[in-house]
Amino acid sequence: MRAPFAYTPRPGVLQEAHPAAAIAFLASIVFVAFLFESPIVVAAAGAGAALAGLLAGARRAVLVALRLGLALLLLITVVNAIVTDRGSTILARLGDFPILGRVDITAEAIAAGAIIGLRALAAMVAAAVYTACVDPDRVLRLLRPVAGRSALTATLISRLVPLAAADHVRLREAAALRGPAAAPAGRGPLARRLLAGSLDRAVDVAATLELRGYGSSAPTAGSGERRGRSDLRLWLAAAALVVLGLGVKVAGADSFEAYPTLEIGASAPLLVLAGVLVAAGLVPLRRRGRRRRG
Repeated sequence: MRAPFAYTPRPGVLQEAHPAAAIAFLASIVFVAFLFESPIVVAAAGAGAALAGLLAGARRAVLVALRLGLALLLLITVVNAIVTDRGSTILARLGDFPILGRVDITAEAIAAGAIIGLRALAAMVAAAVYTACVDPDRVLRLLRPVAGRSALTATLISRLVPLAAADHVRLREAAALRGPAAAPAGRGPLARRLLAGSLDRAVDVAATLELRGYGSSAPTAGSGERRGRSDLRLWLAAAALVVLGLGVKVAGADSFEAYPTLEIGASAPLLVLAGVLVAAGLVPLRRRGRRRRG
């Protein structure tokens, strides 16, 4: 069983494009999400990343990231509402606690926590699309001339973490199929078996890399990474998002204030930027080839 965040080779714009172009496109969406405080822009960034993942064929990764991101959003919102007593709109007074002191739940603290969680959700969706659509081997070839050892380490992590997740699923299924007479397998034995299997795989990978000469200092040839046909489209989309986001931010259209009172603005430049972010999710849409004339 393949992990939801594991890279799956499939035809698509993000899969066939140059890794630098795909990374720049997804990073531009995350950049705009972290640049603004307005929930309209942050939600639009998450929607654009999710739409791009769905069109790229990473539906399972997007759904899992949304589920995890929503749980994280709820957790951040609750924690921020408890630990922050700023804001003039008090919704509930929970009393005094030994460590936290007086706890007052305000609407402003809930809104501020929701913005942080929504930003984390957008970043998780974009990261899930990256891991599912960008080949880590091509990223390794891209970064090898700059930082060979670091690129190799990052690529191995991106490959071995999904394998460990798949091993955990298989171990749980095997433990459930042993029958009612078998002793129940707790989390401790499963964790020890998973750790032992991961260490065995790490030793095998290290031996394979040593046989292939990764430990030698001999010079290597260039990567020869090919350019995709959709690279220009991704680069233009990334540049447009960054330039438009910076322009709207400098113009002061990010009209959102959580404290002391909640103020959410919806100016025309802000709505235009939100629409462009959602429309950017259509960039990975494949174009139909033209029919040849006989």
